[in-house]
Amino acid sequence: MQQAGNVNVIVGMAAMVAVLAAATPQASAVDLLKLATAQRGAWESAPPELGQSVGIFAKHGIDLDVVYTRDGEVEPSVTSGGTDVGVGVGTIGVLRAYAKGAPVRVIGANMTGTANYWYVQANSPIKTVKDINGKTIAYWTSNPASRYDVFDLIKQYSLKARPTIIGGAAVTFNQVMSGHVDVGWAEAPFGVEAVEQGKIRVVARAIDIPAIRRDTVRVVITNVDTLQKRKDVLARFMQAYRETIDWMYSDPAALKRYAEFAGVSEAFAQRLRDEFFTKNMLSPDKIVGLDAVMKEAITSRYLQTPLAKGQISELIQIPPPVR
Repeated sequence: MQQAGNVNVIVGMAAMVAVLAAATPQASAVDLLKLATAQRGAWESAPPELGQSVGIFAKHGIDLDVVYTRDGEVEPSVTSGGTDVGVGVGTIGVLRAYAKGAPVRVIGANMTGTANYWYVQANSPIKTVKDINGKTIAYWTSNPASRYDVFDLIKQYSLKARPTIIGGAAVTFNQVMSGHVDVGWAEAPFGVEAVEQGKIRVVARAIDIPAIRRDTVRVVITNVDTLQKRKDVLARFMQAYRETIDWMYSDPAALKRYAEFAGVSEAFAQRLRDEFFTKNMLSPDKIVGLDAVMKEAITSRYLQTPLAKGQISELIQIPPPVR
């Protein structure tokens, strides 16, 4: 009889546990997403790492496995199914991949506008943009954005500057510091430490140039299979992504977290955020300037013809925010 009673107790407890598990949402397992990015430590690509570190993604039932790749490897990693989501992928590259039949879909913007800027030596007589008239201004042969930025700057302010081809960030910096070129071009965070140390001064930023700040240059992507089978998971991922960006621009603790993650000082982190990355640049909810981006892609021979409206609707499928 005692044994039968014990069995009844065990059965009853098991039934109770089953009922509680069914009634408790937290009992369900979180969804794992494998995410690829090539920009470890970059402010604009930090939301997944930062949001996960403070539990924002966990709150939405998401566990991220973040994989860092080399430049150019994120998009093929996602389209091949090796990873579920890619962050910081060039918009032009995605357009080309889609036009060639790759199973890629855009689920958010990563960066609209750029954190590019122009700088001079700290003791340079150049104080304002207008002072660049008659001076040499560097651009890189290896970076198309550098060339476009310089000519957009010149056009915006009707400058009579002398664009000078120089190869790369470090070479440009050395040329500016040695006096061989008057104005350098860089993309934050490169050079921000030199700004902090008072070695150089920023004289203009790309976010001040409408022709540059209008376009979404990098996006968040997934593949067709993941979107079809895990649409709800991706929607929750993007909601956590939005909330992380809100937190990054509202809570001082975010700067501390980022500084630890990127291996920089909190002062550096704050200057990087406040002076080079406005919050709307990271907004994931809208792809901006797509016509201009497609025109540039055609000029650069990444596309033969612009995508049709139906193709754009198929390619860009951003989950709506939860209000």
